[in-house]
Amino acid sequence: MEAALLLSRPPNAPYPFIPDSLRRSSLASTINDRSFHLRSKNLLPPIRASAASSDSGSGSPPFSVALDLCIFFFLTNEILIFVFVVVTLLDYGAGNVRSVRNAIRYLGFDVKDVQTPEDILNANRLVFPGVGAFAAAMEVLSKNGMAEALCTYIKEDRPFLGICLGLQLLFEQSEENGPVKGLGLIPGVVGRFDSSSVIKVPHIGWNALKLTKESNLLEAIRDHHVYFVHSYRAMPSDANREWISSTCNYGDNFIASVQRGNVHAVQFHPEKSGDVGLSILRRYLDSSAPSTIKKPTKGKATKLAKRVIACLDVRTNNRGDLVVTKGDQYDVREHTKENEVRNLGKPVELASQYYKDGADEICFLNITGFRDFPLGDLPMLQVIRLASEKVFVPLTVGGGIRDFTDGNGRHYSSLEVASEYFRSGADKISIGSDAVYAAEAYLRDGVKTGKSSLEQISQVYGNQAVVVSIDPQRVYVKNPDDVTFKTVKLTNPGPNGEEYAWYQCTVNGGREGRPIGAYELAKAVEELGAGEILLNCIDADGQGTGFVTDLVNLVADAVTLPIIASSGAGAVVHFSEVFQKTSASAALAAGIFHRKEVPISSVKEHMLREHIEVRV
Repeated sequence: MEAALLLSRPPNAPYPFIPDSLRRSSLASTINDRSFHLRSKNLLPPIRASAASSDSGSGSPPFSVALDLCIFFFLTNEILIFVFVVVTLLDYGAGNVRSVRNAIRYLGFDVKDVQTPEDILNANRLVFPGVGAFAAAMEVLSKNGMAEALCTYIKEDRPFLGICLGLQLLFEQSEENGPVKGLGLIPGVVGRFDSSSVIKVPHIGWNALKLTKESNLLEAIRDHHVYFVHSYRAMPSDANREWISSTCNYGDNFIASVQRGNVHAVQFHPEKSGDVGLSILRRYLDSSAPSTIKKPTKGKATKLAKRVIACLDVRTNNRGDLVVTKGDQYDVREHTKENEVRNLGKPVELASQYYKDGADEICFLNITGFRDFPLGDLPMLQVIRLASEKVFVPLTVGGGIRDFTDGNGRHYSSLEVASEYFRSGADKISIGSDAVYAAEAYLRDGVKTGKSSLEQISQVYGNQAVVVSIDPQRVYVKNPDDVTFKTVKLTNPGPNGEEYAWYQCTVNGGREGRPIGAYELAKAVEELGAGEILLNCIDADGQGTGFVTDLVNLVADAVTLPIIASSGAGAVVHFSEVFQKTSASAALAAGIFHRKEVPISSVKEHMLREHIEVRV
C-alpha cells in the first residue's frame, strides 16, 4: 500500500516547510530521501491550518492519510511532492527477515507485514525474504492460505521480489527434506549441490553473476560480487529458460535470478550484499529509479571470493558495560592490579566501521554467560538488533546457544535461543561446547536423536544457518599409533622433537579438554547438521604468527563444509598464506583489526596482488 499525507504550510513558514512533528516521525528519512519539487501556479489551493491546530500551539498543522502514491505538502502557490511507497513484507515466521526489513527502511520505505492472505492480494509491492527450510516454509504458506494468494498475485504480474528461498519456492519441487511440492510457477526441481565434486557445500560467500537478459534490477551488479548462502539450487533448462535473468557458477551453472514482467526473484541476498545489494533493492522498490540497461555480456565463469571476516569477542567489563575484547590464548584480562577486561571498543560502533572498511562478514562471539536474564532481554540481542540496522553484510553470533534456565526459573531450549537471535538480525548462529557434547554422544551411540541443538536448529533453519566453532589445542605425539585420534605431520616439530600431533577439542572457553579430536568432531557435526566450521586454535590465539595451516588441512580432509580459518593472524601475508596453502573459504581476525595494526583494506589489496579472488 502507498500512502499520502496532506499538510499545509503555516503563514511565513520557511521554504521548504516540514513540520516538527513530521521531522520526528519515521517518515522523516523517507521525505528527505525521496522528495522532489514541483512549482505550480494555482494548480491546487493551499489548505489552511485548522483552528484546533493553531490553538494547540504546536506549530504543526494537521494531516490526514488520503490518496495513494504521494505525500503532498501544500505550500502557498507551490507544491512539494513526496513519493511514499509502503512495501508489503511476507514473513512466515522463520529465520532472519529483520535484515530485509532494516534494508528497506534504510532506503526510505515503510514496511507493512502480511497478516492475512488478503494482505498479499492488496499489496502494491511485495517482498518475500524466504528463509529456513523448503518443507517448513511450504507447510506454513499452505496451512494459512498464503500459498494460493501468492500464486494469484504473481500470476497477475504484480511487483514481486523473492529472496533466496523466496526464489526456490516458485519452482515445482525441492529435494530438501523431500521431495516437497513448491508453488509450481516455474518449471524445474530444486536440488542439492553435488558435494562429491571439489566444491564445498553449502555455497557460502560472494560470487559474481553472469547476466542472461536485460535487467534494470541487476544493472548495478556488473562485475561486483553478491552474497550467497544455500545448499540447494535450481538448474537452467529449456522449460525455464525464459525466466532466467542471471546464472552463477559454483561447480556448475545454477539459476541466480529470474525475472518475467514485474516478477523478480534472486537466489542471493541483496540485503547482505553491501552497497551493491542495497542498489538492487532500491531499483525494485523505486519505480522512478533511472534505467541504464545494457545488453548482457557473455562474461567469464564466476569464481567464489575468499572472505575476510572481522570477529568481535563481546563481554562485560568490571563495570558491567558490554565491550569488545581480545584474548591472549583466550585470556582477555589485562595483567595489572585491577585485572580489568581488555577494552577495545563498543560492539555496534566497531561492527559498523568494519562494514564500511570492507569486511565480508561480522562475527559476534558472546563470551559472557548472561544466564540470569529472560531470553528476550539478553544484552547480545540488542547488540545484534542495532548492528543489523547499519551493517548490510552477514552477521554471525555465537556463545550461549544452548538450553538454559533464567533467574525466574523459565527454561529455554537452544532452538528458542537461536530463533530469538535470528529474529533479532543474525544470519547464522555459532555453536561451541554444545556441539562437542552432541558429537561425543553421536560417535558413542551411532544414533541421531534429533534432540541436539545442531539437529533441531538445522532442521528448522537449514544447515547453512548453523556454524560449529571448534576450539582445539595441540597435543604432541611421537608416533601416530600412540593415539586413536587423527594426527597430522607437523610443519614445525614439537618441543621434544615430536613430528606429529592431534588437536584436542575443548569446551567452556578452552578451559576443559575433551576426549575427541578436531578431525573426529568435524566429521560428526557435519552428519548432525552443521553447515560451516569456524576453526580456532588455542595455541595460536593472539600470537600473530599466522594461521595454523596444518590444522586447517586436517579438518578440511574430514568434511565437505566451508571452513573459516581463525587464530594467529598478525600480518596481511598470513591471509594469502592460508588461502594458498589450504582450501579455507574464509579467514577471520580480531585483534589486528581492533588495534588498527592491519586495516581490512590492506588485507584485500594484498590478496588482489596475490591473484586471490576477493570482493572489493
